Amino acid sequence: MLAAAVGSDVKTPSDAGGLFAPNAVAVVGATEREGSIGRAIVENLADFDGTVVPVNPKRESVLGYDCYPDLGAAPDVDLAVVVVPPSIAVDAVRDAGEAGVTNVVVITAGFSETGGEGAERERELAAVAEEYGLNLVGPNSLGVLSTPTGLNATFGPSNALPGNLSFMSQSGAFITAVLDWANDQGIGFKDVVSLGNKAVLDETDFMRQWRDDPDTNVVLGYLEGIEDGREFVDTARDVTQDTPAVVVKSGRTEAGAQAASSHTGTIAGSEAAYEAGFEQAGVVRAENVQELFDFARALDGLPMPDSENVAVVTNAGGPGVMATDAVGDSRLSMASFEEETLDALLDSMPEEANVYNPVDVIGDADLDRFETAIDAVLADDNVGCAVVVSAPTAIIDYEELAGVVADLQNEHGKPVVTCLMGGERTEKAADVLGEAGIPNYFDPARAVSSLDALAVQRAVEAREYEAPREFDVDRERAREILTDAADRGSTRLGVEAMDLLDAYGIPTPEGEVVDDPADARWVANDIEGDVVMKIVSPDILHKSDIGGVKVGVPDEEVADAYEDLVTRAKNYQPDATILGVQVQEMVDTDAGTETILGTNRDPQFGPLLLFGLGGIFVEILEDTSVRVAPVSEREAGEMIDELDSAPLLRGARGRDPADEDAIVESVQRLSQLVTDFPAILELDVNPLLATGDGVQALDVRLTIDPDEL
Repeated sequence: MLAAAVGSDVKTPSDAGGLFAPNAVAVVGATEREGSIGRAIVENLADFDGTVVPVNPKRESVLGYDCYPDLGAAPDVDLAVVVVPPSIAVDAVRDAGEAGVTNVVVITAGFSETGGEGAERERELAAVAEEYGLNLVGPNSLGVLSTPTGLNATFGPSNALPGNLSFMSQSGAFITAVLDWANDQGIGFKDVVSLGNKAVLDETDFMRQWRDDPDTNVVLGYLEGIEDGREFVDTARDVTQDTPAVVVKSGRTEAGAQAASSHTGTIAGSEAAYEAGFEQAGVVRAENVQELFDFARALDGLPMPDSENVAVVTNAGGPGVMATDAVGDSRLSMASFEEETLDALLDSMPEEANVYNPVDVIGDADLDRFETAIDAVLADDNVGCAVVVSAPTAIIDYEELAGVVADLQNEHGKPVVTCLMGGERTEKAADVLGEAGIPNYFDPARAVSSLDALAVQRAVEAREYEAPREFDVDRERAREILTDAADRGSTRLGVEAMDLLDAYGIPTPEGEVVDDPADARWVANDIEGDVVMKIVSPDILHKSDIGGVKVGVPDEEVADAYEDLVTRAKNYQPDATILGVQVQEMVDTDAGTETILGTNRDPQFGPLLLFGLGGIFVEILEDTSVRVAPVSEREAGEMIDELDSAPLLRGARGRDPADEDAIVESVQRLSQLVTDFPAILELDVNPLLATGDGVQALDVRLTIDPDEL
């Protein structure tokens, strides 16, 4: 675990074992006043294995515990829970640091979520935490709890049942609702933390904490934003190799993002950034609370499948079809049974039954018929997992069927989820299944989506981490181009920045930017064939709209074309800065596929890379893939795989296939460029022409922040 201050890139290691397993907990602001948070927290600590130490200068005791005027006068504690008003909360945290307390939870609200004075108070709080090396949760936090020690340092109305899920939430209210619901469902937790405003400790710190916790089987999160996206990706990628992580990220829409910001002071990053970041980190994304715990139960209790092939066994045709449809909507596939399996099913099932997947044992199936079918499909080497679906009948006893399913999963070692549909009659069966780690769902689609989460985690664990490749590039030349632009006051660059791509090894057509007609003619003479000429001005980005581009210009017309382009630009915008004209080799765009390669800088994740179908179609088809930079060769290749238009690059309908290796390398080279230069805020190479012989960047636009150079 790490202690850190907002605004600091340096995190100081600190012993945080006391945060979830303290020996003594101080409640700073403890009181006996009915309806107060200070009283609620002391009451919730009644079952704590360690010592409870109330701190309040106005009292000698609180609810039977000896009370102390300040932390300096109190016995040693390793966790302080601060519930005093915001005006004195910073001083209370400083007192904790002076008293040698390492771990602090600030329940108090009235910080950055209120803006203005509150935001300044939060900066002071973070500075104090940095000064004393504190592991600080909050402010504006519900608190923390940990079931092994009986720690409930929250002011919520419910404690948690013991379990192996560790849960972090940016919303304290969400925790109270979840715990109440989870208790009813029999779902238990190891640790729970309300992140609050994340002035110091954030989601990445807790990912790191639970990575090393043998009692945490699954990490769960409700997040409204991520403080440092790149650090989160790097940390979570390590965690998810062994410990699954499932996250609900709210604020996906513009309205939702604004609500999240007003709630916790979060600056929400783009949805594309979160999608890409979670995928690269190996985090399973849940769309809602139901999925969060559906996935958690499956990942916590079930064995990992050895393939993504699913068998469905059902006594009800309709729900069986629903399960099959859900498989089609997932990354899973319906298993094709081996001949031996089909023979066994044909021998044991009535004629009316369907022995092909989904296996329909029909409505009069008894326990023996169900057991025979489930056993047969789980024994099939082509089957990686199974869904058992049943509608209630007078013939089948759900509790007995649950026992059979649990025994067969244990025997075959393959994950099984059930959809025993009904109400009260499913309760005892669900208990039997739960003891075996098997979740039961009313909806077949939920059952399948939980197996899909297992398949996602299986793929994550099978990944081998590959560090981004470092290319031999001309950084100094790139820096010179960007600095020259900043020096002349340009924040937006066009084709005059083609040399920037050259410096990083991204191929461009032959050509130069010149500032007089004679030089234009001289450059054109060195280029075989006719040329393309473009006005170069940071103030005129849409050159075609003003006639600022000429295509197919022969040598003898180059000088006149130069004069015409400059005249058009000055007439269009008299005050525009004219840097000259680009004279460039003419490329046959029909010889390949026009793609787009670009980047923009996200406030949380840093540079995002985009690749997709380009040219005039980019805004119409929106067929693109996004990753957080820097990317590895594998990740760059996956960006191609994810495109609906990938067949166009691979020779569909008689087209010549593009050189995918060249595309992948260009993606990696741009990744290195934007990682090396944070000053690049946006950059589009459109089109990047992909042919069988390689790629060429035909045009470029970028925006820079001179203050970052």
